[in-house]
Amino acid sequence: MKRQYFWLLALFLFLVPGTAAGQDKNAAIDLCFTPGGTCTDRILNEINSARSEILVQAYSFTSAEIGKALINAHKRGVRVEAVLDKSQRTAKYSWATFLANMGVPTYIDSRHAIAHNKIIIIDSTTTITGSFNFTKAAQEKNAENLLVIRSKDIARAYRENWFNHRQHSEKYEARY
Repeated sequence: MKRQYFWLLALFLFLVPGTAAGQDKNAAIDLCFTPGGTCTDRILNEINSARSEILVQAYSFTSAEIGKALINAHKRGVRVEAVLDKSQRTAKYSWATFLANMGVPTYIDSRHAIAHNKIIIIDSTTTITGSFNFTKAAQEKNAENLLVIRSKDIARAYRENWFNHRQHSEKYEARY
């Protein structure tokens, strides 16, 4: 079943004119599905290997493992920034406050009804995306998908989109 999804995605990305991957013949794509897959582990591996920059866009972000990995990356000198949905201001469990309190620039995108992105861009070369919210439920209970795409062209497009959203987002201030 996974191979079928890969070929459908490959057909779209590589054969449809105008897609970023259609221009990058060296793009590599790794897929993960939940429940049962190791999507959180794949995200952690990518975050832990980051050297210069991690940009996060998230609708729901409550995963302690992913949050801690982002803080550790920040502490080791990786530039980490997050743009989160406005629901993260009032969510019972959210990493918005913790990230901001740890010095990670955090922004709230309230321009849209829902800022429904689930994206992590690493070192301008790797893009993590899919339906997978950065939550424990996404890993353990939900039917989700995750793509890890290694392509400078795709990362460039997602980075540009990330900065467009950050531009209209409000800075989330630390709360001690």
